Amino acid sequence: MIRPARPEDATAIAEIWNAIIRDTVITFTTAEKEPEALARMMADGTPFFVAEHDGAVAGFATAGQFRGGPGYAHTWEHSIHVAEGARGRGLGRALMTAVEGALRAMDVHSVFAGVSGENAEGIAFHAALGYREVARLAEVGRKFDRWHDLVLMQKYL
Repeated sequence: MIRPARPEDATAIAEIWNAIIRDTVITFTTAEKEPEALARMMADGTPFFVAEHDGAVAGFATAGQFRGGPGYAHTWEHSIHVAEGARGRGLGRALMTAVEGALRAMDVHSVFAGVSGENAEGIAFHAALGYREVARLAEVGRKFDRWHDLVLMQKYL
């Protein structure tokens, strides 16, 4: 089941996101997410959806403006993460359908995905959803004492 995220989901979302932050190069950040900050994002109207599987939050998708300023108001970037044990069930595709629908309703024209160059699964997932690679930024992320490429993928809504 896909539904809008609620503040009471923030702890489960943080657990999924923080495991990815701690253990992978899917994201280059090392700063873990705080449930309180996630709850504030939900309260401020940021598009934020969760996937429930077997009664628990199994993944989420959210989005924010690609860059600051009014000139970028119609270009956004999304984040999507599905818990490791819940992958391969179509939850990611369903989450993207929800977040892209919300963005269309907000008159967003273009959406970006920033994918780690080492995340072949993430690149293939986005390509299957109609995103195309528009840039590969070499060695712009650093994590686990090594450099990582960032692949920018774009879809017009």
